[in-house]
Amino acid sequence: MFRTTIFRKIVLLLVLLLLPILILFGLSSKVSVNVVEKELLTSSMNRLTFFLRQMDADFDQLSLFPVIVAADPYVREVIDRREAGSFEQLRKESRLYEKLSLQSVASSYLNVLSLYLPDEKKVISSNKYLDYDEAYLRTHIFNGWAYEGDPTQPERKRFVRQVVEPPYARQLEEATALIQVSIGTANITHALDQYKEGGRGDPFLYAPGYEPILNSSSQQALVQQLIPLMDLSVLEQEGRQIVKLNGESYLVNAVESKNLGWLLVDYVPLQQIVKPITTSRNLFYIVLSLMLMTGILAAFLLYRNVQIPILNLLSGVQRLKRGDFSTRIGYRSNNEFDLLFQRFNEMAEQIQQLIETVYEEKIRSREATLKQLQSQINPHFLYNCLFFIVNTAKLGDREAVVAMAHNLGEYYRYATKTAQQLVPLSEELKLVKNYLVIQNLRMQRIHYEVEIPGEMLGLLIPRLLLQPIVENAVVHGLEPLPRDGVILLTAGQDDTYYWIAVEDTGVGMTPEEIAQLESRIQAPAEEEIGTGVRNVHQRLVYLYGEGSGLRFASRPEGGLRVTLVWRREPRLAENGGTGSL
Repeated sequence: MFRTTIFRKIVLLLVLLLLPILILFGLSSKVSVNVVEKELLTSSMNRLTFFLRQMDADFDQLSLFPVIVAADPYVREVIDRREAGSFEQLRKESRLYEKLSLQSVASSYLNVLSLYLPDEKKVISSNKYLDYDEAYLRTHIFNGWAYEGDPTQPERKRFVRQVVEPPYARQLEEATALIQVSIGTANITHALDQYKEGGRGDPFLYAPGYEPILNSSSQQALVQQLIPLMDLSVLEQEGRQIVKLNGESYLVNAVESKNLGWLLVDYVPLQQIVKPITTSRNLFYIVLSLMLMTGILAAFLLYRNVQIPILNLLSGVQRLKRGDFSTRIGYRSNNEFDLLFQRFNEMAEQIQQLIETVYEEKIRSREATLKQLQSQINPHFLYNCLFFIVNTAKLGDREAVVAMAHNLGEYYRYATKTAQQLVPLSEELKLVKNYLVIQNLRMQRIHYEVEIPGEMLGLLIPRLLLQPIVENAVVHGLEPLPRDGVILLTAGQDDTYYWIAVEDTGVGMTPEEIAQLESRIQAPAEEEIGTGVRNVHQRLVYLYGEGSGLRFASRPEGGLRVTLVWRREPRLAENGGTGSL
């Protein structure tokens, strides 16, 4: 059965105290993570949208530059090529250059504002080093924003917005002027760097079919792996997508620019978003584990310094209860329990001394009782023999009388040796054989068989142990029969008991009679039953303790089986008796 000790109770109490805290914190942490994650997602999306709006506003401003330039009177004069002298034309172009330069610096982005004159094959630009490139112009007649990228020349990557005069012109020969503003991708890279400084992401600008525009510290290899995993339809509809890459989940946010048609993309590991909460949660778990270990350590110290001494004390008390008065507690706890153990040992020693004194007196009393029982057996057998001699003498059977007297003398010579109460089994068998010879002389129809193992013949047993049982088998079992009878003696042993069985082929006993006989031999000593069978049973119980005594059973073929059973070690010898019983 499971026993609840103090140690188990304390550990259970600690678990019950910490478990609600753990559950509440777990639920709180889960809710907090969900709320914070949602807020961070919303905040990240809002921040990305705000940044793109700013960039679109800048591009809106740049989009107006060609329109403003085209509407400027000085520019119109140059475009219309009004007649003027060379000096005047140079002066106008110089003023136009100044206007283009001033207009260019009006934007926060570095840009180049240029006026192309196809008829004159001339370009006036805020960039003095820009040359007229007719081949380029023939392939770049358009209105609106366009991206121009040359993988071999990174500095040529730029966004271009131009206005064609007249607006319907689709070929270079049809155009009188092209007003163009261009902005290099370095401006966007710089803007992405500024955006990245305030967040955890890695933003870039992307459009299908083009190389992404990255920030200067971007993880280019990771971006190249991420782009094929992005679902543009999902990003355009929902603005975010969860992508798994290299075993890690990434949150991808994207907003489309209304001017450029490109996607502003920002990605961040999900774990990084909730990292502060995760760190706090892990710290709590560590503190909780330390508290649990500290509690278990305290419970262990309590168990070692209190529970173990109490268990040792209880064990000593239980051993005293079982009769082991020699028990002593040798455990040392180096605390107040040592004094308690010392007093317990002193008490056990005093109890042992008292018990030994009382037990010695009890042994002496038993010795006197056993000798009294033995003296009751001898007259009982003598009465039977004397009655037989008298009856045989009356019949004139001189040889039977002589044989009876001889065997009776042998018996009393054996019985009067009171100095040695334990004798070999072989001597008891000799006495039994003498008795059976006497009974056979009397009835002439008694036979006997003895099947005793040779190793048991030297076994020491109390005097006159078998003869009363054999006598009862003859008198009560065989004499009432009108035919011959047999007495069979067998013996054996096991790890705990010796046994000798006396069987007869006589009239036997009913189960009710056997139960009555067993009840009578168990009667208290104050009741004088006066039978040799009871005396033998009482002697076995006194000498060898519980489990010893007589056992009765009917034989299937008729008759009775009486078994003498006793322990291999006498009880009196075990408890320091004299052994002279």
